Amino acid sequence: MLKIFNTLAREKEIFQPIHPGKVGVYMCGVTVYDYCHIGHARTYVSADVIVRYLRWRGYAVNYVRNITDIDDKIIKRAHENKEEVSALTHRFIQAMHQDFTALQLTQPDQEPRATAYIPHMITLIQKIIASGHAYVADNGDVYFNVRRFSDYGCLSHHDIDQLESGARVDVTDVKRDPLDFVLWKLAKPGEPKWDSPWGEGRPGWHIECSAMAMDLLGEQFDIHGGGRDLMFPHHENEIAQSEVVIKKKFVNIWVHGGFLQIEKEKMSKSLGNFITIRDVLAKHEPETLRYLLLASHYRSPLVYTDEALQQSHQSLTRFYTALRFLPPATRSTGTLFEQKFIEAMDDDFNTPVALSVLFELAHDIQRLREKDSHQAAEQGALLHYLAGVLGIIQANPEVFFQSGTPIDMAKIEALIAARQVARANKNWSEADHIRQELLGMGIVIEDGPEDTSWKRNI
Repeated sequence: MLKIFNTLAREKEIFQPIHPGKVGVYMCGVTVYDYCHIGHARTYVSADVIVRYLRWRGYAVNYVRNITDIDDKIIKRAHENKEEVSALTHRFIQAMHQDFTALQLTQPDQEPRATAYIPHMITLIQKIIASGHAYVADNGDVYFNVRRFSDYGCLSHHDIDQLESGARVDVTDVKRDPLDFVLWKLAKPGEPKWDSPWGEGRPGWHIECSAMAMDLLGEQFDIHGGGRDLMFPHHENEIAQSEVVIKKKFVNIWVHGGFLQIEKEKMSKSLGNFITIRDVLAKHEPETLRYLLLASHYRSPLVYTDEALQQSHQSLTRFYTALRFLPPATRSTGTLFEQKFIEAMDDDFNTPVALSVLFELAHDIQRLREKDSHQAAEQGALLHYLAGVLGIIQANPEVFFQSGTPIDMAKIEALIAARQVARANKNWSEADHIRQELLGMGIVIEDGPEDTSWKRNI
């Protein structure tokens, strides 16, 4: 049985969907004011694997990943750039989609934008006010009254009194309690704004996810996820503002990914170690980054280093080497490898253990290669099949070995052809000279029974 670690319960729970055979998944999406960083990559690769595995296990998944296209950071960046908010968000939404496509992320079934859900948010805020859990402050902003929700802190397991004692209090603050959070804020001059019962303004950040999730997945759904940094206050606030209206549990299972560190320091713009996805992909293949993100459990901290990326590429090389030169075949079924793979993924999507099973399978392929080529091919088809659940090892091995920075393909092919002529004429010194010339270009050639292939020297 599939077990998932539920942040709310602080333990692994047997997964039982609300509606048999169907799963609603909501992942908090990107605030689009800059290029996506590798922390985003980790969050959404993890979400991608969860969705892929649930579907592979036979569930009909409705996967929702929102886009925050109105926010203080967006407004500030647009002002700094002297451009319209809509132009800024359009540009970075396009960039986000390019990055996510490169990483082979499954497209969400729904990708709602906050600006398209303003009426839904206004309606939800009205319901919260009617329930007695929100108020209009003296400055016209609308705030959620945290003290009125007795379960506040249930997700992050924070004591509300301790939270309040550590909260910053501004002498000009109009909130009744330092922990109260904004649901609607009146617009300042020059800011984007929408009409509302409380005046022209825009929603607070937290309210958008409740409105979108409930509209697209229902008042109660199965899995809600995001980075660990969203646990408090964002997800805590989502629970509060949603449950005071629906009067029942909002989400069954909360899933949170671990932090990503750069050289053992938390990634931060202030520390100067902020790395975008496209920074990495300018030097490395997307599959290498994806593999690195899968090589540690999604809830564990992940340390990003260039050395770790190189190790990830080496690991992929082992897999593609096992698959290289195998003929087409129908995959093996009912194997211990597939059973162990499922056991690993059923244990809270344990991708590191699942990868170790795939390594065992790759070793078995190499063992069988000389003894039983047909069985080796069947095991190779199984490796390709299981790795597809993780979104890796799906390329043609020759494409993998020949990929990387741009090279002179015509020159390589011409040199290989010239070497074949030299070998045919038994001009071994010329053949060796060409081999060395290719090696100097970073190309290794391999002579097979019928042809000569090449790959990059790693």
